[in-house]
Amino acid sequence: MNMLIDSHCHLDASEFDDDRQAVIKRARDAGVTAQVIPAVDAAGWPKLRDLCRTNTGLFPAYGLHPIFLAEHRPEHLQELRRWLQDEGAVAVGECGLDYFVEGLDQHSQQSYFDQQLLLARDFDLPVIVHARRAVDAVISSFRRVGGLRGVVHSFSGSEEQAQQLWKLGFLIGLGGPVTYERAQRLRRLASQMPLEYLLLETDAPDQPDAHIRGQRNEPARLAHVCDEIAKLRDVDPAGVAEATRLNAQRLFALPG
Repeated sequence: MNMLIDSHCHLDASEFDDDRQAVIKRARDAGVTAQVIPAVDAAGWPKLRDLCRTNTGLFPAYGLHPIFLAEHRPEHLQELRRWLQDEGAVAVGECGLDYFVEGLDQHSQQSYFDQQLLLARDFDLPVIVHARRAVDAVISSFRRVGGLRGVVHSFSGSEEQAQQLWKLGFLIGLGGPVTYERAQRLRRLASQMPLEYLLLETDAPDQPDAHIRGQRNEPARLAHVCDEIAKLRDVDPAGVAEATRLNAQRLFALPG
C-alpha cells in the first residue's frame, strides 16, 4: 500500500460531523498518513484547531477563502496574524481569488488576498491558494508581493500558467477532476508535468473522483487520484505516491 499525503482536505466541514472518526480511519487504512486542512473563515478556526490537536496526522492552515467574502471582516486579518503566531499553522490558507462565483467583489477579494500573502511572507509560511478563473491574477499577485511559496490547489489552468507558477516557487494540486475523461487539458498536464511540482489532494467533501460522481468525497479516495495520474504517466503508482508525499513534507514542513 502506498503512503500518501492529502494536501487539501476540509475534514472540519459539517458534512463529516456524523462520521468524522470513521472517515479518518478509512483514510489511514487507505494509506493516507497525513492531511493538510485549510480553513475558509475565521469562525471555523477554533473547530479546525481542536480537530488537529486531537487527531495525529492532521495539520491546520488558517485563512480567509474568497467564496466566503461576506463572512470576512477587516479585523479578521489581525486575528489571523495572532493565530499564525500562536497556533502552529503549516500554511496560510485557504485564500485566493474567485472570478467564477457571481457577486464576489473583485477589489475586496484582492485586498484580503494581498494581505494574507503578506502575512505568509512575514511568517515564512507557504500559502494554499484558490484560483478559479483567476490564475493570471493570482500569478500577478505572487509577483507583486514576492518572496512567496505554496500551492495553487485544484489547478485548472494551462500548461503555460503552470510553468509560470513553478518558476515562482509554487506547486500545483490535482485531485478528483483529473479522473474525468473530459478533462483533457488537465489530464495532459498530469501526464507530462515534472513530479517535483505536484501535490495530490481530494478537496473533500467536494470534487469527488469519477468513480463516486455526485457523492461526498473523502480523503480515503486519494489513492484513486494517485492511480489515475500514474496511469496517465504510464508509471507505477508507488513512484507518484512517494514523490508527492515528499513534496508535501517539504512544502509544509511535515514530519517524515
